Order: sequence, then C-alpha cells, then structure tokens
Amino acid sequence: QVQLVESGGGLVQPGGSLRLSCEASGNIFGIRVMGWYRQAPGKQRELVAQIFVTRTTTYADSVKGRFTITVTSAWNTYLQMNNLKPEDTGVYYCNALDRENRESWGQGTQVTVSS
Repeated sequence: QVQLVESGGGLVQPGGSLRLSCEASGNIFGIRVMGWYRQAPGKQRELVAQIFVTRTTTYADSVKGRFTITVTSAWNTYLQMNNLKPEDTGVYYCNALDRENRESWGQGTQVTVSS
C-alpha cells in the first residue's frame, strides 16, 4: 500500500503560479504511474497530468504548456502550475498506480484561482 500526502494549494490570482507537492511513502517500489487529478465543484474528477516509470509525461489539453509534472527517485511528485486561470480552480488529488493496478489517493489540496 502507498500513502500519499498533498500540499501546496492555496488562493492565487489569475496569471499566478503554484507548486503542488505529493509525498509518497509505503510500498513505493511498486509504483509505475503517478498522476495529478482535479475536481471542480459540481464536476467529475479529471486527469491533469501523469508521469510514468519511464518518465514519460502526459497532460490534459487544457493545461499543456502551463503545468509541469516531475518526480523524484522516491516518487515524491510535484505539479508546477503557471499562468493559472479561474477554470483551474478545484481540489487537486495525487494518485499512484502500482504494477498490480492498485490505486492510492491522497486527501486532496484546494486550489482557488480568483481575483
């Protein structure tokens, strides 16, 4: 089992930046994919960015060129978010998928983009 703890959310003005962190612990050696998801009020949770054990990354079209996902050798994962927009507002969750397709989720961190 993998435990995930997110941090770094907050209130930021449009055009601003935030860096989210996800600290992984437990059985991290079985992880094959780490991802960031977000859920806006009244909407379904959506995938924002993923990074694979090969270090290949994927991004939602809405965040390409603005967000960057990175990971350390210990699977601590970061999401650098630049040029934030009001539509980026939501609760951001860290997700881990291991080689047996077991998922782990963090508790989420709130990001609010507003003037």
